[in-house]
Amino acid sequence: MINAIVATQPGGPEVLVPGELEMPHPGPGQLLVRVAAAGVNFIETYQRQGVYQVPFPFTPGEEAAGTVSAVGDGAEAAGFAKGDRIATAEGTRTYAEYMLVDAEKALPIPEGVDLLTAAALPLQGMTAHYLVTSSFRVEPGQTALVHAGAGGVGLLLIQLLKARGARVITTVSTDAKAELAGLAGADHVIRYHDFPEQVRELTGGAGVDVVYDGVGRDTFDGSLASLRVRGMLVLFGGASGQVPPFDLQRLNTGGSLFVTRPTLKHHLLNAAERRWRSSELFAAVLEGTLSVRIGAQYPLREAAAAHAALEGRGTTGKVLLVP
Repeated sequence: MINAIVATQPGGPEVLVPGELEMPHPGPGQLLVRVAAAGVNFIETYQRQGVYQVPFPFTPGEEAAGTVSAVGDGAEAAGFAKGDRIATAEGTRTYAEYMLVDAEKALPIPEGVDLLTAAALPLQGMTAHYLVTSSFRVEPGQTALVHAGAGGVGLLLIQLLKARGARVITTVSTDAKAELAGLAGADHVIRYHDFPEQVRELTGGAGVDVVYDGVGRDTFDGSLASLRVRGMLVLFGGASGQVPPFDLQRLNTGGSLFVTRPTLKHHLLNAAERRWRSSELFAAVLEGTLSVRIGAQYPLREAAAAHAALEGRGTTGKVLLVP
């Protein structure tokens, strides 16, 4: 048996309680990994609440890093062996001492990157990567608005945008978060109140080329109002709630605007795409051009407290669970 977090029914953070699971065994093409740390992400709060349907009893988690303990039949072909260090954003039941992951979805961790950093990077890092390379390919001299600049995605996104030569405006809710966003390289750090007006002032009335919005319902209207003519709103999350249906004619009257609603899984279509995104991120960490902030670490048994902190928007950077 292994220690894990098990929810027997949907509900608040309190439904996440310590429990035990049978030791998993790798099937064909799978790796068994001893978890060094698991990432905590908003999708798991939606699953726990029942907003996203999952079977109960339920052990959350898709993101983690650790060491390969066993290799299933055929997994050697993907280049992995016992003792290798891997990370993933696509594991199963990572809120546990051991997890399973398909070998094609495992990301090799290069020497020089520690396991905690590797656990903090896959989901939010590859999200930030696809946002700036695929959803809206940022070019030097363009201006971007990033909401929640001190969050896990926000801090990475700011750094990737600056590396591509963009001007970055970001929103935050506190002075402490403003300081973190500034240290990440944001050119202008503003508060949410009247942010469209502030953006217009900072851009000489023109608006920004792109808005990266992971907040959702509370910021959506203001995000549209912050765009320049033919600008794009990339809505990649809903931390404040999901955006209700809206009239597409608003895109016309706003200046022939674009809106896209991407998700990470559609940007990890095969092993080659995963390796491209993860290798660029790990290389940036090793070069010192990308800093990964681990805002909080909780023992695995305190997963409920980690969820409560995340939902209370009191966290910065990445939240990890350590078995």
